[in-house]
Amino acid sequence: MNTPRTLSVEEWKEIMEVPAVKESWGLTGDETPEEFAEMVYGAKFDFTPMTGPGYVGDLYILSGDAIGEPFTLIRKDNKLVVV
Repeated sequence: MNTPRTLSVEEWKEIMEVPAVKESWGLTGDETPEEFAEMVYGAKFDFTPMTGPGYVGDLYILSGDAIGEPFTLIRKDNKLVVV
């Protein structure tokens, strides 16, 4: 299903470690995952392409409180990366 899922505290924590996310939100390391989740709109999808081969796995979409380009993250070599 293409229904977005709620992110767990552990997923928020992992997302906070992505260098581009740290930089974009100015994270200092003092924030908790719960605090970060209050600052960011986030959704997770269990992504599977409908037409042919391609990426299969976790897909995260994040956006701040201003409309702009959202961050899209996937797993690559078992780590989250911005695409």
